[in-house]
Amino acid sequence: MSVRGLSRSTSIYIRKENSMNRIRKYAKQIFAAEANTTTSADLEPVISIDHTNRLVEGIKSLQTVLGIVDLKPMAEGTTVKMYKTTQKNTPDQVAEGETILLTKLDRKLVKTFELKLNKYRKQTTAEAIQKVGKQKAINETDTVFMRNIQKGIKNTFFVFVAAGTGTAENLAEKKAKASASIQGALAGLWAKLSAYFEDMDVEPIYFINPLDIATYLANAQITIQTAFGFQYVENFLGLGTVVLDNSLPAGSVEGTVKQNLNGVFIPADGSVGETFGLTTDETGMVGMKHYLADDSASVNTLIMEGVTFYAEDASGIFKAPIAVEAATEPASLSTEEATVATEAKK
Repeated sequence: MSVRGLSRSTSIYIRKENSMNRIRKYAKQIFAAEANTTTSADLEPVISIDHTNRLVEGIKSLQTVLGIVDLKPMAEGTTVKMYKTTQKNTPDQVAEGETILLTKLDRKLVKTFELKLNKYRKQTTAEAIQKVGKQKAINETDTVFMRNIQKGIKNTFFVFVAAGTGTAENLAEKKAKASASIQGALAGLWAKLSAYFEDMDVEPIYFINPLDIATYLANAQITIQTAFGFQYVENFLGLGTVVLDNSLPAGSVEGTVKQNLNGVFIPADGSVGETFGLTTDETGMVGMKHYLADDSASVNTLIMEGVTFYAEDASGIFKAPIAVEAATEPASLSTEEATVATEAKK
């Protein structure tokens, strides 16, 4: 239909719309972004996907070291509970036909931990980018940023390990002077774990401060591997995996079995990821996003994760001292006893 066939008001509306379209087209030409401008769309795929994958791969490698088959997704607010199980009595055996006496077991709550989605943000200013370039200002500082997030996940795990309630002796031979023995501590832990998890197919795992084992490692041909910031030795002395970390307390060794360890996470994808535009891998364990903040002339890095590794049974975690006490000297003999001993030797 021609403009003449329309009502006056409709004709005026069409002319105004055409005029606005010409203005919009002109404005786009004037205010269009300059060539090679870095936008949030440019930052997102290149940086976020790479760093997300690296962080998730680190978590998976730690999962392998700890012997955890699956990390289970949980809702935020889920409570993780750690218990101590104690047998209160050992009933006597009864004769044929008599009532079998009950064995009493006590299960007490040791530690409660509420799962939550952790949020982290880092800001890189325009001045920092101008000074050292985008690669160093954003990518390299993101690496350090994620390393500290890894440290937080590790520290939470070690809190659970430290909540263990079992104790073991150092089985090294006592000498005239006090000494130290890593092997004696591990042997004591291995014995306790073997008894506690009797008739179960388990793999022992031990946790040691590197300062306590450095002297031993200096004189032994041992391969140390790294996963998620952990250093570990597989099949150490034939007793199991040993994890080394500076955040562990010095002077003692803690041990449990891999089957006592679990891992859970709060998914960072789904509605949260969609709402905030987070980049995740197929697991959804970690979500990450880079975005431009024009009001502060900066690039922000946003990370969300809710990964927790924990031990389930506190009574299945044992601690042994590395120090070995001096042997107790026998009491000195009286003159008469010494004479008798001397005569007996003749």
